[in-house]
Amino acid sequence: MQVTKTKSTAKPYSAYYKTDVPAPDPELTHTDRGTPMGEYMRRCWQPVCLSEELMDVPKAIRILGEDLVAFRDRSGRIGVLQRHCSHRGASLEFGIIQPKGIRCCLHGWVYDIDGTLIETPVEPESSRLKETVCQGAYPAFERDGLVFAYMGPPEEKPVFPEFDTYNRPADNKLVATSALYPCNWLQVHENVIDHLHVQMLHNPQLMTVEGANASFEGSNYASSMGFDERSSVEWEPTRNGNGICWVACRRNADQRTIWVRIVESIFPNYLQIGCTFPSARRERRSQTVWTRWHVPVDDNNSLLIGWRHFNDEVDPDNLGRPDECGLEKLDFMAGMVGNRSYDEGQRAPGDWEALKGMRPIAIHALENPGASDKGVYQERKLLREILRGNTPPDSTQELSANGKDSLHIYTQDSVINIPIQDGKDDFDLMRSVGRQVLAIVREGDTVPSDRREEHIRARLDELDGGYSPTT
Repeated sequence: MQVTKTKSTAKPYSAYYKTDVPAPDPELTHTDRGTPMGEYMRRCWQPVCLSEELMDVPKAIRILGEDLVAFRDRSGRIGVLQRHCSHRGASLEFGIIQPKGIRCCLHGWVYDIDGTLIETPVEPESSRLKETVCQGAYPAFERDGLVFAYMGPPEEKPVFPEFDTYNRPADNKLVATSALYPCNWLQVHENVIDHLHVQMLHNPQLMTVEGANASFEGSNYASSMGFDERSSVEWEPTRNGNGICWVACRRNADQRTIWVRIVESIFPNYLQIGCTFPSARRERRSQTVWTRWHVPVDDNNSLLIGWRHFNDEVDPDNLGRPDECGLEKLDFMAGMVGNRSYDEGQRAPGDWEALKGMRPIAIHALENPGASDKGVYQERKLLREILRGNTPPDSTQELSANGKDSLHIYTQDSVINIPIQDGKDDFDLMRSVGRQVLAIVREGDTVPSDRREEHIRARLDELDGGYSPTT
């Protein structure tokens, strides 16, 4: 019997008509060499593993669909090389780390960290192999527990972007974290711009099986922060279209102050997240608690890798736990890494379960977007414009290249002293305040980094007349 399937929009029991699964969106989700997104990402420094993973043996890694090996030689230098030896293809993951470089286990060839062939022990002295062979290698370095590699054209290698939040405030400590997500990088990245998911997914009153909440520490994230409350949210392109941020405003219980939260994503796959503790709703201003990159391992897997920031500004109550951060570990929010059992994930699902469950690569053609998805679709549009060559350069990156000033990011939390006003819709008021705070934060791009924070705080005082937690 020949049956013609037609698209059914909103009819009960219509699964028979919805079994076709289109292909993923290759422009945004595919990152192999030669793909638009893959070439874009290769022109940025990417973290590829944690420093703690480089021991006395090499580490096999896979980044952007390429099989690589990372190691620290006995002189302390970092190497990221193509995995298979240029001689006969043996894997350098079984190589022996040398005082200078790495020795292949099969015939003993030694490669320096830049791929230079420096020893061919079983070849005659007259051999010219050292002049004609070079192992594929990528520039790499380590910083604060992360190993970075640049995988693009060597002549286009950029300066590593230096953001002021790495060294501010003075007591800031960066602790490296990494988690493997068994899904495409884009759905992990989009999860942050989808701010409204937090009031549902991270709300245990709604998204936890009855009786399970007490068993899973850290699952009550939304309630403790007040994310389960209704907010005004707006999304705004940043950096000439090379980034996007959202501005979310919530009225505090005192009815006179507004919590303004901004999170910025800088394309292709970088962002910083603000305070994850209740102090965000009472302190005048704080910035970053988590710097993240969403790095493709390949098209079906990705690394959520970056730094947790520990300092008294973003965590004045000292709730953070540096010893609980690292490889497949994070000190807040159950379900951010895949270290729980399947049963726990079903009873109190978190980001890891939700994003993994969207298929290895989310199928955009099957989505039915609502108003809450505006930021996600705006982000996709901005990324397409970049890949198609329609976006001017990010001029703020010049601040880093000149070596004098560190870069500014708009991520922040602030409390603004503006009460409810009679006769005025409070959500309209909060949206207006959020736009003004974003405008003030953006002024920081033109202020020298050593005076940036002072300038922003002074401008916030002009906006609301000043605020302190005891006002």
